[in-house]
Amino acid sequence: MPPATKSNDLPDKTASAAVTLQTALHIGASSVSMMVAEFREDHTLVPIDFLEQPAPLAHDIFKNGSVSAQTTERIVSIIKGYQRSLVELGYDGSDFTRAVASNILAEAANQDIVMNRIRIACGLRINTIDDGEMTRLIYLKTRRRLQDLPAMHDQNTLVVHVGPGNTRALLFQNGRISRYTSYRLGTHRTREAIDGSHSEGPGFIRVIREHASGNLGQLRFDYSDVEIEGLISIGYEIQSVAPSLTKSGKACSVKTLRQVTNEAASLTDVELVKRFQLDYQTAEALVPSLEINLAIAETLKLPDLQIPFSEYEHGLLHDLLVSQNLTGTFADEVVRSARILAARYQSDASHGEHVANLCAKFFNDLADLHQMTEHDALLLQVAAILHEVGTYISPRAHHKHSEYIILNSEIFGLDRLDITIVALVARHHRHSGPKPEHRSYAALCIDDRIRVSKLASLLRVADALERTHVQRVNQIELKREHGKLVIRLPGLADAAVERLAMDAKADLFEQTFGLAVVIEEDS
Repeated sequence: MPPATKSNDLPDKTASAAVTLQTALHIGASSVSMMVAEFREDHTLVPIDFLEQPAPLAHDIFKNGSVSAQTTERIVSIIKGYQRSLVELGYDGSDFTRAVASNILAEAANQDIVMNRIRIACGLRINTIDDGEMTRLIYLKTRRRLQDLPAMHDQNTLVVHVGPGNTRALLFQNGRISRYTSYRLGTHRTREAIDGSHSEGPGFIRVIREHASGNLGQLRFDYSDVEIEGLISIGYEIQSVAPSLTKSGKACSVKTLRQVTNEAASLTDVELVKRFQLDYQTAEALVPSLEINLAIAETLKLPDLQIPFSEYEHGLLHDLLVSQNLTGTFADEVVRSARILAARYQSDASHGEHVANLCAKFFNDLADLHQMTEHDALLLQVAAILHEVGTYISPRAHHKHSEYIILNSEIFGLDRLDITIVALVARHHRHSGPKPEHRSYAALCIDDRIRVSKLASLLRVADALERTHVQRVNQIELKREHGKLVIRLPGLADAAVERLAMDAKADLFEQTFGLAVVIEEDS
C-alpha cells in the first residue's frame, strides 16, 4: 500500500487561541482520508494537513453486498494511524469535528457490524453522508466552479456528480438551482455489475454504455424541456485524471475525453495505476467513470465539459467542515426547490407563502417556548409552502395526499429525515394531530416526534389565520398570559372566520405547549 500523502506539518498546540482546530474524517468508496484545518477569527477555514490511504469499500459492497472483515480491519488500522498522529501532537484523536462514511455503506448488509467495529476499536461514532448532505457538498463545489467560470453563470448549466453508487444532476439556470435528479448509476456499481462480462477494450466500453442506457434515457427525458448549454462533471475518478484531459481552467472536449477513454479501456488496472498515478481501487473504477461522463455529454449533445482541476477528496473534507452551517443563499436554494415543487402540483402560491410568513412570525416570537433551531425554521417554511400540494390529487383528504407527494419527491438540500418531517408537518396541518399508529411518525425517534408536533402546531395556528386564502391577516401581535397565547390582529375588525378555524386547529398547540390560543380583533 502506498504511504499516506501529507501536505505540511500540524501547528503547535500553543498557537493563538483565536484559531480553532477542526478535523474531518471520511471513509470513502476507495480510500480513508483526514483533513486538519484551522478555523480562524475571520470565519475562514484554512486546511493545514491532508492524509489519504486506499481501502476497497466500494469493491466489497458492490461485489459481495457486504464489507469483508479484511477491509473493515484495514479501515480501522488507517483510522488508528490518523489518531496516533493527532495524539503525538497533543490533540484528542477521538474528537473529530466530522467523522462520516460514504452513503454506499448503507447498502452493505453488515453496515451495523462495520460501524460497531469502528466505534469499539477507535472510539468514533461514524455517520453516513445522506442524500441531503451530498447535495450540499455538490452545491459548494459547483458554486466555486461557477465563480471561476463567469460565462457559465448565465447559461443553463448541468452539474453532474458521478459517484461510486449513484449519479446526481443539478440544473443551474442563471446561477440558481432549478432542478435536482438522481440515478442509480455509479462508477464502482457499474464496474462490479459488468465484471462478469470479461470484456476488454472497445467491448468493455460497449458493455458500460449498454449498462448505463436506461439511466441515460431517463436523464435525457428529465432535461428534454431545457436547452443545456454547459456541463460540469464532478467525481473522484474523473477529477483524479483531470490533468490528462485538459489544462487548468480549460474545457475538455468530448473528442479528447473519448480518446482518453479508449486509451484507458485498452490498459489493465495495473497499467492504469502507472499511467495515471492512481491507487488500485480508483483505477478499477476509472473507465466506467470516463465512459459514463462521456455518455452524458453525448446524450446532451454537448461539444465539451468542464472538470474541476482541484483534488476531489481534499475539497470534500473541506466542505464537510462547513456544509452543516450553510445559511443564506443555500437556504434560499432549498426554499426555491420547494416553490418549484409547489408550482408543479399547482398549489396556491399566495396562500402557501402567506402561511409561511405567518409561521416565521410565530417561530421567531416564540423561540424561548419551542427552543428549535434555524434548520427547523427552514423545515417549517418548506412545509408551509407545500402543505396543500395534495389538492392536485383531490381536495378531499388533501393533507394525506400532501404527505404522499412530499415523501416521494426530491427537495434540494434536504435529506430523508428532513423530507419525512416536512411531509408529516404538512399532513398534520388539518384534522388530527400526530398519532403513534401513523407509520412514518412511529418510525421517528422521540426527539423527532416532538419536533413534528411543535412544527405542526405552529403551522396549524398560522394556517387558521389564513383560512380565507385571501391574506386578510397581515399583522399579528402575540402575548402570553394566564396559560394563554393571545393573538391580536391589528387592522382586522371581524375575526369570526379565523376564530372558527382556530377552534378546530389550535388543539395541537395547546397539547404541545400548554397554552390555549385566543384571538382578539382590532378594537
